[in-house]
Amino acid sequence: MRQLLFVCLTFFMVNATAQIKMEAAASKSTLPLHDKLRVDFTVNADGDNFVPPDFEESGFSVFSGPIQSIRELWVNGRGTFNKTYTYLLVPEKKGTLTIKPATIEFNNRIYRSNGLKITVTDAVDPSKDPANMPVASNSNMYLVTEVSKTNPYVNEPITVVQKLYFNYNTDINDVRDIQKPHYNDFWSQEIETANFVPEQTVFRGHRCLSVVLKKAVVYPQKAGKLVIDPYILEVDCSIPTGRMTIFNQLITRDISQRLTSSGKAIQVKALPESGKPTNFTGAVGNFNFEAIPSKKTLKFGESLDLTLRVSGDGNLKLFQLPKLELSNDWEVYDPEHIEKVVTPISGMTGYIADRYTLVPQNKGTFVIPALTFSYFDPQSQSFKTKSVPAITIEVKDGPGLPAGGLAHGKNGKTKTEQAVFEPIKTASHWVTRNATDFLGSTLYFILLILPFLGIPLLLMYRKRKSEQEADVEGNKIKRSNALVKQYLSEAQRNLNQKEPFYVALEKALHNFLKAKLRLETSEMSKETIRNLMKEKEADAITVAEFIKLIENCEFARYAPSSAAAIQTDFDTAVRLLTELEKQMV
Repeated sequence: MRQLLFVCLTFFMVNATAQIKMEAAASKSTLPLHDKLRVDFTVNADGDNFVPPDFEESGFSVFSGPIQSIRELWVNGRGTFNKTYTYLLVPEKKGTLTIKPATIEFNNRIYRSNGLKITVTDAVDPSKDPANMPVASNSNMYLVTEVSKTNPYVNEPITVVQKLYFNYNTDINDVRDIQKPHYNDFWSQEIETANFVPEQTVFRGHRCLSVVLKKAVVYPQKAGKLVIDPYILEVDCSIPTGRMTIFNQLITRDISQRLTSSGKAIQVKALPESGKPTNFTGAVGNFNFEAIPSKKTLKFGESLDLTLRVSGDGNLKLFQLPKLELSNDWEVYDPEHIEKVVTPISGMTGYIADRYTLVPQNKGTFVIPALTFSYFDPQSQSFKTKSVPAITIEVKDGPGLPAGGLAHGKNGKTKTEQAVFEPIKTASHWVTRNATDFLGSTLYFILLILPFLGIPLLLMYRKRKSEQEADVEGNKIKRSNALVKQYLSEAQRNLNQKEPFYVALEKALHNFLKAKLRLETSEMSKETIRNLMKEKEADAITVAEFIKLIENCEFARYAPSSAAAIQTDFDTAVRLLTELEKQMV
């Protein structure tokens, strides 16, 4: 009895110590908006296929990660194992945010971590935040929003430049957007910024360097006080420590600073009401107006194109062209709108046009009346009107004119008094309709028997499905093959990011071994892989390359790698998996 009790207690203790757990932990439970939060997912087994929660859905953006670390400890002959996936997150909204559980696979079972609740408060004033205070007077950096005008008219262009100022002995390593500026109540167009080349300048009375990070052209859409939101970014830089090496070289250290511009308030003036033309449609700038016919003489039945075009500098995409209104002597089709507009840093320039197709409804001489276009000129602070003279169009007789001169205008009225109508019929002529009833037809019996014929097919389908579900080993191989493709695609998407690339590539290689060699992760040693592949008649050189690739994945996550090396490892992985797929039967 005592021996049985001892065996039971031993079995219980072994099971308790072998229990798999996955836990999530955060560096803090409350933090201000846009601060950084560290989240660790720790599992006490060497699992595979780690799937993090959707951080964006939870209200966070990923600053960095995942960073994978493994810790093994042996004490008095007993070992402990922990694998940790670490993320640095940045909250994007206030309130109580919930981070959902992560999952990992071990021995064909899925394990979940606990969820986390994080309280996000108002953002800290950058001037009072110790993390943003300069380490030394020579490490100051300033993010400034510069605008070309602070008191424009509605729809007058404004140039907005986000500029970073820093000292000569500060090296900028990386810049990441945390919150881009929002242009509420503005029409905006971002201008592509060329290479970030620092320029020498003077800021607040001191000589320094500056670099333009973002440029945009905005057009205010309403009068009153409008605000350009602050621009927030994270800057990785190297600053001097004030100490020197034995070779008289300045020692620097790397820091990360979060910078916030002050934003800008724009006081927008409304367009004057006095002198505003009745045909004004919101054009602001300096424009020319043209009406261009494709021809002035044509035969009846032919058509012509009339183009109304406005060109110049101003808000070309934000107003309507004058409407063409003609008499019933013309059939007028809906215009084709044409835009040839570019938006440099000074604002929109080019032209917009409406091309009308006109068809005369009779022969003769017709006049397209004069047209006007009005706009507001901010330079002279007044309304201006451009006019085009009337255009005379001559329509000659031709083969398109019907006999008797019958023609119809836009409203469908007849242009001549001669019209021919078909006489009203006074008698009905009935035709017998040969129809067959559906009931008792061939189609009726086919549809009636079809469900009964489908019963054997349904039974065969269910039997085949049951056999597939019972094939546990086959389903496992199919799932591993699917995961190989999934993780290879993920690795290809992350060719520019070393850590996610090698994590995905390693998962793809492990799942390939599971499918082909039926190995679990805990059984994957280099010698075992080499022996099993040899039994599968795989080429020895290919096997050696495959094992070398696994070693590269394990080493590259913790050592610097170039973009060329990452691309080479990916191409090698695709080639080796293709060759081994053919060699191992």
